[in-house]
Amino acid sequence: MIQLKPCVASKKLEILRVLHTRMNFSMKEKKYYLNLEKGYQGEVKFAQLTRKLECEGYILHDLCLEYNHSLFQIDTLIISQKTIFPIEVKNYDGDYVYESREFRSHPSNQEIMNPLDQLKRSQTLLRSLLKSHGIHFQIESYVAFVNPEFTLYQAPVHAPIIFPSQLNVFMKKLNELPLKLDDQHKKLANLLISLHQKESPYARLPSYDASQLKKGITCNSCRSFEMSILDRELICVKCGCIEQFESAVLRIAEEIRLLFPEKKITTRIVYEWCKGIKSKKSIHRILMKNFRSMGVKKHRYFE
Repeated sequence: MIQLKPCVASKKLEILRVLHTRMNFSMKEKKYYLNLEKGYQGEVKFAQLTRKLECEGYILHDLCLEYNHSLFQIDTLIISQKTIFPIEVKNYDGDYVYESREFRSHPSNQEIMNPLDQLKRSQTLLRSLLKSHGIHFQIESYVAFVNPEFTLYQAPVHAPIIFPSQLNVFMKKLNELPLKLDDQHKKLANLLISLHQKESPYARLPSYDASQLKKGITCNSCRSFEMSILDRELICVKCGCIEQFESAVLRIAEEIRLLFPEKKITTRIVYEWCKGIKSKKSIHRILMKNFRSMGVKKHRYFE
């Protein structure tokens, strides 16, 4: 299988990761962030399984498409010789009950959005989108639950559901399909990639500004601020992770660029974000080495 659109964290999730470390989230903001993170980790787990497929095919992850002014998302889409497989990946854990076409957590009995309804909607819109481009492929959609601690009671036997214990069997099924791709399959994959809608990463983010964010170099592993510097290395007091100081400075510069794309990267700004852990001169030297210098003296910034 060829992964034409890889599984990567969205810019929104990357921003939330930084903000979660540097500011206090409300309960609602934290829940939104953790759900987004959990969903992404589920997609990563499913992507790792698809990488082991040895058959011919194209894999596209995290597609956001639009048809007739309606947006719909597909976590993973697999293009085979005769069939397209859109997969809705869920990383739910715990016990759930399926009753009267509703998903409810157990024992709280709280209703959650029915992933089978999501699947049906995205399949209908995908079929209509492809038809509008003169493309007619068989579509076989599934909801894949990837968390081994997930249980669904009273699950409909013939529903298009892949349970954690069935993931390997499903991958084996794909491997055994007669798959032979040609130019039409590549054109289809490229069309879907070209139609992918890039959602604004700043939608549904908590409001923030530089003054309210906690400054300092964080651990690249556990995100702790408890960092100790030893010559050219930073050592996390909490988890023991070691990182080169230059790498940490570049990571901080990218965090600033991520949070404030309109802000120019300067030695002073990066020094302040690093909370003076080393001299401005050291940071300036690192920026000069790794970025393109624009302007001169006090007007110098880096791209």
